[in-house]
Amino acid sequence: MSEIAIEGGRTLVGDEIAEGSLQIAGGAIAVVGSASGQAAIRIDARGLLVLPGIVDLHGDAFERQMMPRPGVDFPIDVALIDSDRQAIANGLTTVFHAVTWSWEPGLRSADNARRMLDAIDLTKPRLSADTRIHLRHETFNLDAVDEIAQWIGDRRVDLFAFNDHMDTTLANLAKPQKRNRMVERTGLSDDEFDRLVERIAARGDEVPQASRRLAAIAREVSMPMLSHDDDTPAIRQGYRDLGVGIAEFPTTEETARDAALHGDFIVFGSPNVVRGGSHTGWTKAADMIAKGLCSVLASDYYYPAPLLAAFRLVHDGILPLEQAWKLISENPARAAGLSERGTIASGQRADVLLVDDRVALRPRIVAVIAGGRLVHVDDPERFVITRKLPHPAGVAA
Repeated sequence: MSEIAIEGGRTLVGDEIAEGSLQIAGGAIAVVGSASGQAAIRIDARGLLVLPGIVDLHGDAFERQMMPRPGVDFPIDVALIDSDRQAIANGLTTVFHAVTWSWEPGLRSADNARRMLDAIDLTKPRLSADTRIHLRHETFNLDAVDEIAQWIGDRRVDLFAFNDHMDTTLANLAKPQKRNRMVERTGLSDDEFDRLVERIAARGDEVPQASRRLAAIAREVSMPMLSHDDDTPAIRQGYRDLGVGIAEFPTTEETARDAALHGDFIVFGSPNVVRGGSHTGWTKAADMIAKGLCSVLASDYYYPAPLLAAFRLVHDGILPLEQAWKLISENPARAAGLSERGTIASGQRADVLLVDDRVALRPRIVAVIAGGRLVHVDDPERFVITRKLPHPAGVAA
């Protein structure tokens, strides 16, 4: 007996969407194209899309749950559980929390990064999404290199990114609004922050060797690496030489073209697509997608965005849904080395979404199955339960 049968949906299999059914058993997709026989749960998917779960390589919206206002902290486990509910309700079944470990105190400090890893270890049994760590290493965070090297070698993190925001930080010191936001995040006084930035920036000559060391360790354990906000092909080439195969948010089309020419994965933010452009005034993601210069979309700072972005691309005539969906499922799974998810096929991990697409630009998640468990329901009339499942906990209506 299969645990879940999905009957009659328009299912994305390979490069086509066609009427079909699925059987799910033991946390995996057992059969594609048929739903015969008994099942613990039967779902009427007529009129709905049946799509692979969303794989989100970079999401930091959880920071708002941890610190909803500057200087106002909430327990990390509470923030993680709330973020998990939001992610699942928007179809994100694999979540890489983008944890920034900077030279700053406060929200992006060493202590916070350590607490985050420990909290994820403790709360994982209560989380519905497969929750992982994307460690965003500020390259000037030189005092932390030994500990980060240990984390990478022990596989305590799942993705490793090089971030260099020092030039931006120095430039923003003269911009009152941005400066205030940086200072508030750290909890320091203005003078303390200025002295800290001056001390950290003075160590720039040490950064290249530290980056080479961390990249070598990541290569040894086959950990995918990203470089963030590359603004020239030369910078992208430098990281590529270190084995960094994912270009995250390149800031110019020239840099994105260089990444595409060399077969790098290229990540842009899905809020950029939904909003029609970058909130920072940088590269417009929809244009990059239209030119074949984007292979992955991430939630960035807003969990609903990947789902909305895929349908925005379809509505605007940029991509058919079959291709748009790859940007948020199959391609990010490949970039992260997760070959067992991101598509609907026999033997794949059973991360499956049922989506009502009747209202243009406003797709609605009807149900989410993550790792073979039904974890979110928004239309209970479609479900028939024939026997109790072994793991009923976590179903959210």
